[in-house]
Amino acid sequence: MSQQSGERITYALGSIRVPDHPIIPFIEGDGIGPDIWRATQRVVDAALKKSYGGAREIVWKEVLAGEKAFRATGEWLPQATLDALSEYKVGIKGPLTTPVGGGIRSLNVTIRQELDLYACVRPVRYIAGVPSPMKEPEHVDMVIFRENTEDVYAGIEWASDSPEAVKLIQFLNGELNRQVNIHAGIGIKPITPKGSERLIRRAIQYAVNHHRRSVTLMHKGNIMKFTEGAFRDWGYALAAREFGDVVVTEDALYQEYDGKLPEGKILLKDRIADITFQQVLLRPREFDVIACPNLNGDYLSDALAAQVGGVGMAPGSNISDEVAVFEATHGTAPKYADLDKVNPSSLILSAIMMLEHLGWDDAAENIRRGLDGAIGKKVVTYDLARQTAGAREVKTSEFASAIIDEL
Repeated sequence: MSQQSGERITYALGSIRVPDHPIIPFIEGDGIGPDIWRATQRVVDAALKKSYGGAREIVWKEVLAGEKAFRATGEWLPQATLDALSEYKVGIKGPLTTPVGGGIRSLNVTIRQELDLYACVRPVRYIAGVPSPMKEPEHVDMVIFRENTEDVYAGIEWASDSPEAVKLIQFLNGELNRQVNIHAGIGIKPITPKGSERLIRRAIQYAVNHHRRSVTLMHKGNIMKFTEGAFRDWGYALAAREFGDVVVTEDALYQEYDGKLPEGKILLKDRIADITFQQVLLRPREFDVIACPNLNGDYLSDALAAQVGGVGMAPGSNISDEVAVFEATHGTAPKYADLDKVNPSSLILSAIMMLEHLGWDDAAENIRRGLDGAIGKKVVTYDLARQTAGAREVKTSEFASAIIDEL
């Protein structure tokens, strides 16, 4: 279907409006990006045909970023790409190279910041048959909401002995009576009420919409009291103010409900970051939705991915109030580029998230069933095959075909 036949996704009164033939921009990505994108596009198109018989189709629109953009335009991230993602509201992308040297420090971070994609949402769910270091990986079923625009990832930092660092350190030492070494590199960790509240609001609303049991605020507020500690405090205040009819705090659970969560309620609790890493390993069933500042979320989402088979099995999205960009969560793996070899599951799982975002749940469930079926039959790419007894190793494209056969 041509782009002239497609329509734009819009919003009305805060709700998404999806036509039957939406135009959705895609970025192939660098390195293995084209291989996994081709596989993903085939699977999505087949699932839509299976689910809706042609009544609903995606009109794909390629936009450029990364090495392909640089070769074509001399820019790593053209403004036209950002404009298209903003205009069409929903996009999907493969992994992108981070240019070495000056300029853009990370294309992924730049896209998030330029489009104010403040929520990085990373579901982590085990698929039966995937090799895992865990004894009981089937207990891992969590959704991470990572704040995307603040914290140390805001990129406000200066090199050791730079004029800016020296000036700031002199101010801290002279005016605020601190004792920072004059030769230190120095960075700023901004965390705001607005940034924290909109992330936590989205996490709680997700839990409500998807009938989840709990929301955990993960933080290091015992040390960073006025940044990560404030994140926690703002979260509790927001929940009391906006979700008081549905949220029960951990204190109230034991003081008012004898430790038993009432039907239809969501438990709100908080955990220190370091103990969270231990508890998600030892007691994963105690965690459901987790909301956290930027750096904590980066660490936690990849660590949790390892519990269910690695980042190759981990989807992700970056979402604002209107724009959403879904993405593979792993790197570009350039040594495997164009070999038709790697696992496309991260991008395929992200496409499932995208279809759910559109409200096309039948197609999303069909892909999930197809992926589960292919892996269950041990028809997998090399990364899983080498760890799975009796597996049949297939190419990226063949893995896509196996998923389609299972739709």
